[in-house]
Amino acid sequence: MTSADRLHLTGNDAADRLLAEEPLALLIGFALDQQVTVQKAFSGPFDLKSRLGHLDAAKIAALDPAELDRIFRDRPALHRFPGAMAAKVGALCRVITERYDGDAGRIWREARDGEDLQARLTALPGFGAMKVAGVTAVLAKRLGVTLPGMDAVLPRHPTLGDVDSPEALATYQAGKRAHKAELRAQAAERSF
Repeated sequence: MTSADRLHLTGNDAADRLLAEEPLALLIGFALDQQVTVQKAFSGPFDLKSRLGHLDAAKIAALDPAELDRIFRDRPALHRFPGAMAAKVGALCRVITERYDGDAGRIWREARDGEDLQARLTALPGFGAMKVAGVTAVLAKRLGVTLPGMDAVLPRHPTLGDVDSPEALATYQAGKRAHKAELRAQAAERSF
């Protein structure tokens, strides 16, 4: 598979290109992808780069946590929970700096196989099974990352890796909302 020149996750061409071109941007977007829209989460790396003048893991890791917190809180805030997400992004950048010399792309470029990739992603702060599945799918389906055993670790359910256009993002989000509504309805039935 060829590598996409952009990921259709934000509605902003420059932000979508950054996600495809800069591995750290992709990982920060996934880190921010909770309790906000996909568009807001994945615009975060572009907005953070605009505020900092860079997207350098070592420099972000070295920032005073209070300063990173302030940058996240500046209006408009980078996330619904700016303090918690500033701490999460700082921790992510510290791990990438310590383990990968600040080069987030080494996580997949140096992975032996799909299982090793998943282990590397799981070791990142705040990356549980759902985020790992999403990153893995984006890497394989949108960014052309191929590793032995990759097919065996790809999720079988729809993920952001299936999004290849603004329309596909809308379809993905509608499906996700419907699934959450179904889960809520099931939980309500069980509580009676």
